[in-house]
Amino acid sequence: MPRTKTPQIKKPDTYEALRDKGESKEKAARIANAQAAGTVEHRSNKLEERSKDDLLSEAKEIGIKGRHKMTKSELIKEIRNH
Repeated sequence: MPRTKTPQIKKPDTYEALRDKGESKEKAARIANAQAAGTVEHRSNKLEERSKDDLLSEAKEIGIKGRHKMTKSELIKEIRNH
């Protein structure tokens, strides 16, 4: 019988802290595992200081639908609330 792939949380403390703050399971797992792997991007720029193209790229990465029709301020709001 083949084994099924089960998600693994690499940094459970980080995951639980993010879940306690109200983040989704998916986002908390993604951040916790990225921290464990050392691949977390630390963007020092505030969202407002970034270009719309950069915000569109990030929105695409995290799966925000309808992003091309959004204004820059709408993109910022959606990214923050994801």
